Amino acid sequence: MTKKNETWEWLKAIAIAVLLAGGIRYFVFAPIIVDGQSMMPTLHDHDRMIVNKLSYRIGEPHRFDIIVFHAEEGKDYIKRVIGLPGDHIEYKNDTLYVNGKPYKEPYLDQYKKQLVDGPLTEPFTLEEITGKKTVPKGYLFVMGDNRRFSKDSRHIGFIPMDKVVGKTNIVYWPLSDARIINK
Repeated sequence: MTKKNETWEWLKAIAIAVLLAGGIRYFVFAPIIVDGQSMMPTLHDHDRMIVNKLSYRIGEPHRFDIIVFHAEEGKDYIKRVIGLPGDHIEYKNDTLYVNGKPYKEPYLDQYKKQLVDGPLTEPFTLEEITGKKTVPKGYLFVMGDNRRFSKDSRHIGFIPMDKVVGKTNIVYWPLSDARIINK
């Protein structure tokens, strides 16, 4: 093989690799950096994660999934799905009630044990904070795990499904904290 042919083959291989990597990043997986404390203790400021962009193109969100979505301020937020379309959401006595049924949130237990000055999640009903009795079709109600310091659906309203980038549950950096987050 001539030197010219070998160079051409290498250039083609590199071009294909770049196109594949770009396609995967754009359509399938993307990295994201956690910015802030709103998902503590589950996620920490500057954790690096992988967002699965296909997850909701081929499936539906589930309660307690951690999602990334485009917020109105032009930023991407990371929050936890609390309410699905049709759900009535209420918090009382630091307990989540969905459609009248209490739900355990074990990812909050660590924070709740540390508190001495009231509940982690202030009591509210969906209707009190949004004017709606249930989560509308095509929308999600999301909250950060650090309930006292999270800008979430209690403040910015319901999240349209078309603003959801994808699901995330893999922390890959820092290496010492690399893990898969289970609900």
